[in-house]
Amino acid sequence: MSTPAAPIPRYELHCHLDGSVRPDTLADLAREQGIVLDRPVRDLVVAPDPCGSLTTYLTYLDLPLRLLQTPDALARAARELVEDWKADGVVHGEVRFAPQLHGDQGMTLDEAVQAVAEGLARGRADTGVATGLLLCCLRHQSPDESLAVAETALRQRDVVAGLDLAGDESRYTATPHRAAFDLAHTAGLPCTVHAGEAAGPESMWEAIDVLGARRIGHGVRCTSDSALLDRLRTDRIALEMCPLSNVGTGAVPSLADHPATALLTDGLPVTISTDIRTTAATTLQREFDALRDTHGWTTKHESLAQQNAARAAFPLPAA
Repeated sequence: MSTPAAPIPRYELHCHLDGSVRPDTLADLAREQGIVLDRPVRDLVVAPDPCGSLTTYLTYLDLPLRLLQTPDALARAARELVEDWKADGVVHGEVRFAPQLHGDQGMTLDEAVQAVAEGLARGRADTGVATGLLLCCLRHQSPDESLAVAETALRQRDVVAGLDLAGDESRYTATPHRAAFDLAHTAGLPCTVHAGEAAGPESMWEAIDVLGARRIGHGVRCTSDSALLDRLRTDRIALEMCPLSNVGTGAVPSLADHPATALLTDGLPVTISTDIRTTAATTLQREFDALRDTHGWTTKHESLAQQNAARAAFPLPAA
């Protein structure tokens, strides 16, 4: 009788904290904060499938953002995410959030970062899962606001592993945020940028050539540009693909149309993540099951994606 193959260690590189809070936790936080919900919490935070657009998808983050306005709430959400990663076979998880969205009750950027970092530390201690924390600048905000996020990342460099730019790329370009990313590069802080999700290859070129992205969040719209594919392959710029979320936001029409399999086969550094675990009602296990059912993924495919993710992971801050 043969011995079952050992599980493949999983790396999650693209996971938003506000979209990955357990529904039961959100219900608890609402009760603690005296917030009456007019519908079951799952109806408020889990997007329908398909949702139709990124703009609509993002509305399902409104309640989590409203509830994650205290250090205790942020720390709890971060700790529980690490526990969920452990249950999902993750050995290294990177979570990102925009600290500037958590100041409604007076938290500073630094206090928000410290709260998430403390939750991650407790999760690491309990599970053994390695964690990384990324801070998000937002496309619709001003360059000064993004610079403040980058400055916070450098002040908190002992717990922050990278800088990100998120938001609706179809409405807002990345170039106005260059100063924040130049500051990060000067300090040796690695950067990733959401691109090629709601806009085309030009958004990815901008992320690479203007902001110096070492990874691209999503990147599903790269397939029509052969020069871009060559650049991604040559420079080993990892694609943080999130198949079920990409379908849910309308970035791709259906899972059958998702380019991850073709790109992986063609030698591009494709990685697989969940994006927003609660909003998309997903896990890495569900992502790989879906790819296996729709695209015929095997252990070989997942192993290659995990090797890509391990190489692309941002270095953990020194202890």
